[in-house]
Amino acid sequence: MLLRLLIAIFIISNYIPVIAQNDTLKQKPLRVVIVGLVHDHVGWILGYQNKKDIEVVGIAEPNHSLAEKYSKKYGYNMNIVYNTMEEAIEKTKPGAVLAFNSIYEHLKVVEYCAPRGIHIMVEKPLAVSNEHVTKMLALAKKYNIHLLTNYETTWYGSNAKAYQIIKEDKLIGDIRKIVFHTGHRGPVEIGCSAEFLQWLTDPVLNGGGALIDFGCYGADLATWLMNGETPLTVTAITQQIKPEIYPKVDDEATIILTYKKTQVIIQASWNWPFGRKDMQVYGKTGFVFCKDGTNMQIKEDEKKEAQTLTASALNNDRNDPFVYFANVIRGNIKMNKYDLSSVETNDIVVKILDAARRSAKTGKTITWNEYYKK
Repeated sequence: MLLRLLIAIFIISNYIPVIAQNDTLKQKPLRVVIVGLVHDHVGWILGYQNKKDIEVVGIAEPNHSLAEKYSKKYGYNMNIVYNTMEEAIEKTKPGAVLAFNSIYEHLKVVEYCAPRGIHIMVEKPLAVSNEHVTKMLALAKKYNIHLLTNYETTWYGSNAKAYQIIKEDKLIGDIRKIVFHTGHRGPVEIGCSAEFLQWLTDPVLNGGGALIDFGCYGADLATWLMNGETPLTVTAITQQIKPEIYPKVDDEATIILTYKKTQVIIQASWNWPFGRKDMQVYGKTGFVFCKDGTNMQIKEDEKKEAQTLTASALNNDRNDPFVYFANVIRGNIKMNKYDLSSVETNDIVVKILDAARRSAKTGKTITWNEYYKK
């Protein structure tokens, strides 16, 4: 009996340090390289304070004046800045990359990082075209990496609450119509940086104008709410209301998606009098309106009064793109196939935008199964 006890004590005393060591390793910050500083959303990560989760070990940016400007603003040391993505990754050996370059260059990031087993999060949308996204998905699958897309609206408590009300609680019946209003006065008008505008207003580097920049939000949320169902048809109209400001791309876009029993209208604009990202979901019996990230209105049926709601913030592991990304990589969060950030959802998003761009160009409705033949 005494011998068994001594053996048990010996095993436990040697096993506990191993557990503690493994837990410590799990808690180490995720080492990331930022690829590009030319996206104005990069301040999201440069201003990141929770160093327990993320450690920026390198920045790939050939424009050193731009890198120095951000260095003064956010306090990072210029010795972590490299001229190329390749040099930054080879010198720092990160576990993940955050892409803040042009949408066109997302493919290049995946082509380099995927074979090296480096996980990637890009700013929305995932790619400029169906051709690009097809290559990116194949690489992500082949090398078994996570490839996420970050949208501001993913972290809105209101959208999560709407999903619960509609899909889980089933308070308004089956979805019949969704209407999105997304955009602002225009990237020039709101004061976006010259570096951002250089590619954001380029039809190749961004893939389009307002249609791409803000159409992607509605396409992402609609695909999520429709559980990954693809639309039957895609119809789009674009305009250049301000050609003197945006001579190369559209600044006004409306996209209509039809599903078997649902219609989605995405109004994407660089002409709103103010910034907005709101969603109206109409069910068979009622509606849910998300006015912004927190303020909501719900009416379950015609006999009940509309109620005003204030949505709670998401849980700590799901209310920040970089914490979320780290938790997905560590296996602490398992994404559903058609989560807002998932590669499957964002494959459909890019296909919707690609079809919308073709519809606007030709003036014809695009039939999904004909345009995307298996």
